[in-house]
Amino acid sequence: MKNYFVYILANKRNGTLYIGVTNDLVRRMYEHQNSLVDGFTKKYNIKILVYYEMSENILSAIEREKNLKKWNRQWKIDLIEKENPEWNDLSLDL
Repeated sequence: MKNYFVYILANKRNGTLYIGVTNDLVRRMYEHQNSLVDGFTKKYNIKILVYYEMSENILSAIEREKNLKKWNRQWKIDLIEKENPEWNDLSLDL
């Protein structure tokens, strides 16, 4: 069974947020943290994994990502702070 991850990155506490989906969170974090892919996260130096959730269904993960991207900023911050009130870098524990 394959796992899929919806994740939120930040450049600092209450800073710029990025929401993504991947089937390999460790690899994807390596890419973000080493600026290996041009784009939004590289431009804004977004490298801190502040939230993630796992799904066994890719379609569910993609739908969740799309829904989270539609949320207003405060809802996203509330989601992060419910699970990670200190905005710690969760990638350190992967």
